[in-house]
Amino acid sequence: MPLPKPQKTLSFAESSYLVEVIKGMVLTMGHLVKNIIDQDRFRTVEYPDVRKPMTARYRGAHRLTVRPDGHVKCVACMCCPTVCPAKCITIIAGEDPSDPAEKFPVEFDIDMLRCIYCGFCVEACPKDAIRMDTKIYEINAYTRQDMVHNKSYMINLMDGLKPEAEDVYRHDPAAAPAGYTSDEEPVA
Repeated sequence: MPLPKPQKTLSFAESSYLVEVIKGMVLTMGHLVKNIIDQDRFRTVEYPDVRKPMTARYRGAHRLTVRPDGHVKCVACMCCPTVCPAKCITIIAGEDPSDPAEKFPVEFDIDMLRCIYCGFCVEACPKDAIRMDTKIYEINAYTRQDMVHNKSYMINLMDGLKPEAEDVYRHDPAAAPAGYTSDEEPVA
């Protein structure tokens, strides 16, 4: 086994890194001067007064679509929870009383804290029941329980303004996720 070669001794300029520091400073000053001269390259979006336009392919919040008769298009086939890599979708299926051959979701929950917005659930759905075309990118809440979006929340998502999940749960505590207590005071 050959012995390692001794390292070359560095000159004073190389060992002090003076040349490299000067090169870095020249590069930084060049960027500074270019940015001062051409300030239109950096446009500030005055959010929330001005919204940034979203592309057509942007994946926003999930919504459930409804048939013309008012029922949810979802037939609880379990394709979306099966294909979801984050395992954030929970569906409890039930039989439709008017048509026992057809299933529907009794509960349909998506844990938005676990969701990675991959869109696999949308691609896997054979009935086009779930979509991510809302263009809503402000998905926020005060508590963890409010980040679990249920069926009624996702159906009403496109009706006017985005509903607050907390308000839905306060009116219907049975629709609230596990761990939600109705005695909490609303956050003002």
